[in-house]
Amino acid sequence: MDYVYLLAIGLVAGILGGMFGIGGGLVIVPALIFLLKMKQFDALGTSLAALIPPVGLLGAFEYYQNGHMNMKYAILLAAGLFIGFYFGAKITLGLSPDTARRAYAIFLVLVAARMLWGK
Repeated sequence: MDYVYLLAIGLVAGILGGMFGIGGGLVIVPALIFLLKMKQFDALGTSLAALIPPVGLLGAFEYYQNGHMNMKYAILLAAGLFIGFYFGAKITLGLSPDTARRAYAIFLVLVAARMLWGK
């Protein structure tokens, strides 16, 4: 049954990723924790491992084909992500799982509030 859940999580994350540019942190990590009962750090590591290959390549190509991509920005973002993921993992693994989970929840609430009421 876990295989079905994993394929469904990947499909939903892929659809939402293509629609909104989200996936790992917003869809995959919570789904692994709540549906498959994974531990916080295990879910984070598993999500990163799934996202390392160019899983967004087809979606990105579609946006590129339709003139909706700034390649210079994308390259600079990728460079920042490359370094940032390393430091983010170091910082998070230094926290307790409960603290990491709470920090993530606070982040999501702040992003949601900004999206709802911000400009």
